[in-house]
Amino acid sequence: MEIREYTVFRPEEVLPLYAAAGWTRYTERPGMLAEAFAHSLCVLVAWDGERLTGLIRAVGDGASVLYIQDLLVLPECRRQGVGTALVQALLRRYAAVCQTVLLTDDTAEAKAFYRAAGFVPAKEWDCLAFVRM
Repeated sequence: MEIREYTVFRPEEVLPLYAAAGWTRYTERPGMLAEAFAHSLCVLVAWDGERLTGLIRAVGDGASVLYIQDLLVLPECRRQGVGTALVQALLRRYAAVCQTVLLTDDTAEAKAFYRAAGFVPAKEWDCLAFVRM
């Protein structure tokens, strides 16, 4: 597996990752996703040979806050270290950032994954997250 920065948006490469996750809000609006990529702080991808197996996309200022917007791994590649490698590569790149945040599904799998990566629920910091969609 090779982790590298993703600088040119190619819908034929990334849309299958979003489709596999069921994120139709993105797949139905590839133009919006292209714009989102263009304005992202960082996009890293995982390649297994010629196959794109995972992606992490971050937004923020890169100094005080880093927001992990998307973390996607093909279903058949999960539990093989792809997601962990992507998170670690992003956190290394922005090691000096004061606060790294994300929202995720409230599932046992997501909780276990992010706890293992060093994240804690916001409530453990006496914080509350608000979302408007």
